Amino acid sequence: MSNENSNVALNATLSQPKEQLSIRILADTGPQRLATACGYAQAGQSNAHSESNDGGAMNSEKPTVNASGQDARLSQTGGSKEPVNPYVLLFLVLTAAAIATWLVPAGEFTRTVRNGISFVVPNSLRPVAQHGVLPGELFTALAKGMIESAPIIFLILFTGGALAVLEATGAIRSALAMLSKGEGSRERITVIVICVTFSLLGTLGVVTNSVVAFVPLGLLLAESMGLSREIGTGLIYLGTYAGFNMAILNPVTTGLSQRLAGLPMFSGMPFRVGIYICFLLATLVFLIARIRAHRKAGVAQSVAMKGAEPAQPSPSPRLDTRQMVVVGIVLVCLSVFVYGSSTRHWAEPEMIAMFVIMAIAAGVVSGIRPGKIADIFLLGCGGLTKGALVVGLARAISIVLSNGKILDPIVNLLTGFLAPLDATLAAISMFLSAALIHVGISSGSGESAVLIPIFAPLGDTLHLTRQVTVLAVLLGEGFINCFNPTSGVLMAVLATSGIPYAKWVRFVTPLLLAWFAISIVAIVVGIAMHLGPF
Repeated sequence: MSNENSNVALNATLSQPKEQLSIRILADTGPQRLATACGYAQAGQSNAHSESNDGGAMNSEKPTVNASGQDARLSQTGGSKEPVNPYVLLFLVLTAAAIATWLVPAGEFTRTVRNGISFVVPNSLRPVAQHGVLPGELFTALAKGMIESAPIIFLILFTGGALAVLEATGAIRSALAMLSKGEGSRERITVIVICVTFSLLGTLGVVTNSVVAFVPLGLLLAESMGLSREIGTGLIYLGTYAGFNMAILNPVTTGLSQRLAGLPMFSGMPFRVGIYICFLLATLVFLIARIRAHRKAGVAQSVAMKGAEPAQPSPSPRLDTRQMVVVGIVLVCLSVFVYGSSTRHWAEPEMIAMFVIMAIAAGVVSGIRPGKIADIFLLGCGGLTKGALVVGLARAISIVLSNGKILDPIVNLLTGFLAPLDATLAAISMFLSAALIHVGISSGSGESAVLIPIFAPLGDTLHLTRQVTVLAVLLGEGFINCFNPTSGVLMAVLATSGIPYAKWVRFVTPLLLAWFAISIVAIVVGIAMHLGPF
């Protein structure tokens, strides 16, 4: 179908009353439903040579919203249990953290600054006046969390806007349909290529927090393959953190931790490469097994919401000239960002700029008028508001714990438990302690700055090499990321994908057990071989 007809469809949809559009956005949560929510899916499908269906596997029946803002189909079921809203879950954790500031004795380590890095002086904890967080300060922390998380919040919003424009062109959906066409070995190859690619980006530190921006692509791919939202999210998110769990060349986590421990930067690389390969293989086996179980169960449905009708035939996997140019624009923009991240330390601001450039260029090439590009972009941003603001709420938890001066006493308490243990148990306990502390300090570099100066001399007295100590801390930080309820990135991913937290934990538990076993074995082997250089 011509671009003229596509623009007619866009114009007809975007001219709907704002109230009607907002109801559709509320009903169709998740970027996999962005096309439906923003009202331009039909135009996108037109460019993809599909005149009769709504995105292949998408549900043609639009859900309605009742007076309370819930999907009417959920209220009709009666017996279905509503999942816990991620905002409610995090607010309960935030409230518990505020209460803890009144119960846990406040204390503070002495800190020194070297080369611009603040780190803890061991055995320097001193009591300070109790800093109980008042109710008003709790909400102030919430506002501060939003402000401090602004870069990633806007990254998520602009991801939605760019994806909306790309969906309107039909190029991405047709390209993914081509990629996902066929099952069996070709399907496994697709999973392996995507997972390996993002694991490399994760282990190099190129993609960590910004993984949220790529999750919608995994959802669209899963939709075109007739797979669940969990599998689509896992392709990108679990793939990335399979690499991040044992960052080979990440200067922010591995590099900083080794510097704090007095080790040569990136020393012990061959051993870390071996651990990375184990994490990656476990993740690939897990995802392929999940896909196989999905196929055997006969769940041939899209990423759409519960109650969706059987999938319709997918759009024709042919790309016209304009769509091929759009795909080229996307690949060039992503390649430039990867290069800039690895060589010029680009982060969220540059990625936001990249998404704006990508959206404008794709819209112009596809013949969409500037006003329509702006409208589509803004509606796409609105579709990911739920996944964006949750990051600020998660950040508020760390702010409350920090303001209450209770993190340092907790770290000191854990250190006291480790002192009487033998080397192996102490190293494993360091791993578990790092995972626990990561609930309160969601920043990997921030946690390393607190734990390494304390754990390194403690490890010396227990005859642990400092490389093993660093390894235990890094593995603990990485392992918990994929189920940490205070992780802004995880909660943003789940809110964006429309996956309840409890359902995600059930889905990922087998992989977490495998990762846990790999971590323990790696620590034990590192102790046995006196992993060094010291």
